[in-house]
Amino acid sequence: MARIDVLGAGFNSAGRGDGVARAPAALRHAGLIPAASASGSHEIRDLGDVTFSTPVPLRGDRSGLLAEEALTSMINNVHRKVAASLTDDAFVLLLGGDCAVLLGALTACQEVHGATGLLFMDGHEDAWPPAASLTGEAADCELGLALGVTEAGILTDEIQALRPETTALLGPRDSAELVEHGIASLRGSLWFATDQDLTGRIARSVADAIATIERSAPRWWLHVDLDVLATDQLSAVDYPQPGGLTWEQLTELTSSALRRPACAGWTLTIYNPDLDEQGHGAARTVRYVEEALRP
Repeated sequence: MARIDVLGAGFNSAGRGDGVARAPAALRHAGLIPAASASGSHEIRDLGDVTFSTPVPLRGDRSGLLAEEALTSMINNVHRKVAASLTDDAFVLLLGGDCAVLLGALTACQEVHGATGLLFMDGHEDAWPPAASLTGEAADCELGLALGVTEAGILTDEIQALRPETTALLGPRDSAELVEHGIASLRGSLWFATDQDLTGRIARSVADAIATIERSAPRWWLHVDLDVLATDQLSAVDYPQPGGLTWEQLTELTSSALRRPACAGWTLTIYNPDLDEQGHGAARTVRYVEEALRP
């Protein structure tokens, strides 16, 4: 990482401008840029925030998702910004917002590097069919859309950037909810380890997951949804669940991934500053970024 380009994408799939939409600004305010600079010898360049059309909290006719027009606008603009940085040989740290920002990053990585892989750390599988999503949020669906196992009626061909053999999913713990609502799990179709599967085998698991991805993808993306953490580690997330990882486990997973030369970029999503009145969650997230980037 000779240079890290930091880019904000304050998109909230609920179609609002509060909550996770405020995360990039809150993390910068908590000192993320100087912390990232202090973590190593790389140059840090803050590119500011991606713009997109104003979200409207109504389900679209074509996709079945909230804020359809803003979602499309955000994906396209994230794609352009990330592709420009990757073409310039920078590593990209993309601050969400929520997980839907990943779609623009993946398509950019595919455009610049060809076949693209994904190391996906999340407390949820995020492969709900859009019409079946209980919330209507694209953040329920982005992994399924990127894999092509579901479709949204908008940008369907353009956002299908992954193959199962180049994708690894670490940390989900929403299997009971999926069963309750009759939603198919991704388990069995790609490299998969729940939070419990990871316990006591962090190093071995991440090494195996990355080796699987790199057999078929020359470059790959790291995605971290902070609700992969246990609620007693970070409560400032919109959809907490029982179980989850510790900060120490997540840092070990992340730093192991970032050491790989094939890792092209990193999305960090789902921190909600509206649920973090004292700013403790922001400060801990900044410390995590600094520790994960440290050589």
